[in-house]
Amino acid sequence: MLILIRSNECTMEEILRYDTISQYNALVNNETLHPLVSVVDFSKSGPFCHGKMNMGFYTIFLKDVVCGDIRYGKHKYDYQDGTLVFMAPGQVISITSRTGSYQPQGYALVFHPDLIRGTNLGRRIHDFTFFSYEVHEALHLSEQERKIVVDCFTNIDMELRRGVDKHTKTLIVSNIELFLNYCSRFYDRQFITRDNAHKGAVEKFSELLHDYFHSEKKQQEGLPSVSYFAQELNLSANYFGDLVKKETGKTAQEYIQLKLMDIAKERIIDTSKSVSEIAYELGFKYPQHFTRLFKKRVGHTPNEYRNLN
Repeated sequence: MLILIRSNECTMEEILRYDTISQYNALVNNETLHPLVSVVDFSKSGPFCHGKMNMGFYTIFLKDVVCGDIRYGKHKYDYQDGTLVFMAPGQVISITSRTGSYQPQGYALVFHPDLIRGTNLGRRIHDFTFFSYEVHEALHLSEQERKIVVDCFTNIDMELRRGVDKHTKTLIVSNIELFLNYCSRFYDRQFITRDNAHKGAVEKFSELLHDYFHSEKKQQEGLPSVSYFAQELNLSANYFGDLVKKETGKTAQEYIQLKLMDIAKERIIDTSKSVSEIAYELGFKYPQHFTRLFKKRVGHTPNEYRNLN
């Protein structure tokens, strides 16, 4: 991914690295009130040129949508009052502008991993899988949702401006966790409001699964992975996994295994092939792995299932 870089500091080829909050604040003309966390109001920063940046901290951009219709596939976004983009440390983000310079609108919340180390949020941070979504899988907000987000940012900023004391870290981290919990709710809403587009993706996933298991790919490449199908659908693995879970109630891996077991049951009933031959045909390197998975999913070993049927 890629970013905003000040017009007098960058060229298109550069990828500038910012490892500290104070470095990023200097870039966006923002006061550093705490070494590990900051809320940025982009209306107070100068224009940027298109470019690339690698940041060593968590970054959430709230971008105001004021540039006409945005499209999601063939569909217009149904919520246009703001867009949230989430980035984990080490990701690279870029923004391009047709006019050469770009005046960002909106806000950013940035916080260093050291801020949440040893806290409940630090233990939960990987549950917020949207930090690994692609930019085109951003969260699009309603007017009410945007107000909640801005209120969360405002509360964090107010706490920063009180000055640091023994309560500061606890209160700021709690507010960040509250904000991320709201984002989880808003993403659940987005999965629902984009129901038609998402059902199309799940249907396509099912078709790809069928094609995979009825082709030579399984012998050539082995068992299919979640990331394989996510890539085929132009989705990030985390977004794809969350989408399948919301639509089917099962993880993408479980969905793959259930489809695999359906095909395995059909083949096991045919006694012309051994269980080992069937295992190899399905993409397993070792028949014992097939037997173990079949027993786990079906409740019987392949041979037991064959005898019962």
